Amino acid sequence: MTQTDDAHARHRDVSGTRGRVLVVDDEMLFAKAVVRRLERAGFACSQAATLAAARAALGSDEPELMLLDMRLPDGSGLDLLRDLRRDSSLPVIVMTAYGEVEDAVQAMKFAASDYLKKPLDLDELLLNVEKVLHASELDRRLEYSRTREHVRAGASELIGDSPALVALREQIARMAGLVSGEGVPPTVLITGETGTGKDVTARLLHQSSPRATRPFVHVDCAALPKDLFESELFGHVKGAFTHALTDRTGLIEAAEDGVVFLDEIAEIPLELQAKLLAVLERRSLRRVGSSQERRVSAWFIAATNRDVEAMVDEGSLRSDLYFRLNVLTLALPPLRERGDDALLLAAHFAREVARRYGLAEPEIGADARRAIGAYPWPGNVRELSHVIERALLLCGGGAIDASALGLRAPEATTAAADLAALDDMTLEEIEQFMIRRALARCDENVSEAARRLGITRMAMRYRMQKYGIAAGAREA
Repeated sequence: MTQTDDAHARHRDVSGTRGRVLVVDDEMLFAKAVVRRLERAGFACSQAATLAAARAALGSDEPELMLLDMRLPDGSGLDLLRDLRRDSSLPVIVMTAYGEVEDAVQAMKFAASDYLKKPLDLDELLLNVEKVLHASELDRRLEYSRTREHVRAGASELIGDSPALVALREQIARMAGLVSGEGVPPTVLITGETGTGKDVTARLLHQSSPRATRPFVHVDCAALPKDLFESELFGHVKGAFTHALTDRTGLIEAAEDGVVFLDEIAEIPLELQAKLLAVLERRSLRRVGSSQERRVSAWFIAATNRDVEAMVDEGSLRSDLYFRLNVLTLALPPLRERGDDALLLAAHFAREVARRYGLAEPEIGADARRAIGAYPWPGNVRELSHVIERALLLCGGGAIDASALGLRAPEATTAAADLAALDDMTLEEIEQFMIRRALARCDENVSEAARRLGITRMAMRYRMQKYGIAAGAREA
């Protein structure tokens, strides 16, 4: 290899590859054999024969894994590994023909992912590369999850001092205390109307438990496409179906020994409920297309705004799954039953919105406070937060009055007008009216409108298609 060749790592087109690997070795025949084997397996490779060339390649190629020889013409691979660890967690597989114990110990101190002794079997090397890259990808996902949850941690609090909320906080503390760092924690089912804070409650359970530093994986069961639900939840192996080009870790497995929060659990397709039940019972799962059992140690928390007992009676929710989920239950009270908590929440949201937009902390006027106290809040805490944000932006940071809130008149005052409007309608016209009204009240959310009307999402979509009410509607 010439000096010019040594100074520049070879570049490959990395579009559509399984990963980028930098091979650092001065034995050119061996290095080329490694590169050929990895490229046949779909990896993009760069090659360097000295520490200097390797450092240049690290700066330009941005590899996802490095194969590093310990003996190089201009120094030891340990020097490069030590320098790398000052500002990078790049996975490194160390290789050497000498097999010295001291090198192995030092490499592991500098967080080498693996230590291999030459001569190497190339197929075995490929397996090690795949294993290390897979572990690295999983670590990145979990680190992202932890970082995101840390950022959101401040939002995980229940504002209010009503008796119902005080009792709820006590329940959360007791349930979190039942969870050990190891062992099999009891499942928790959180029930309550839309917007009552089921997501916040699940995060509080997580943060109050010994598993607070472990991952929290939020699974929105209503938003997952039905045809991808099984793969997203349980994972799949390469070749399990047409587009399964690589192995994929499912959301349950990604949670490790943290928390899996199954939001809107009642939306899980009936045909997959048995598989979820098996995971809860056996504490193990199989990825789609695999026969290998994988241990599950996560804590399962589920939530729903549906009447689950009615769903069991009608056959849309398996009774055995319901009983397995319903070990411990938290029933969240609606905002209309929490007294002056609405005023405390309004003040809290006003401060948060003002801080977010760089506005002065607003004052909520007496007429606005009366309107907030009198309004029934059918959308609960979520509706209140949106109303306060809109009002504050309209007021430009000034005092918030009742007109800025834009609250509708209580339902009781409009009931007579609604009934009068129905008098001259046919049954089909009334059905169309109710569907359009439900969609408007739910901000065009089809799933939520279906729940309010007491029908399934499939039935809702059928009626919308029948009456031509598809425009502007969204699924979740």
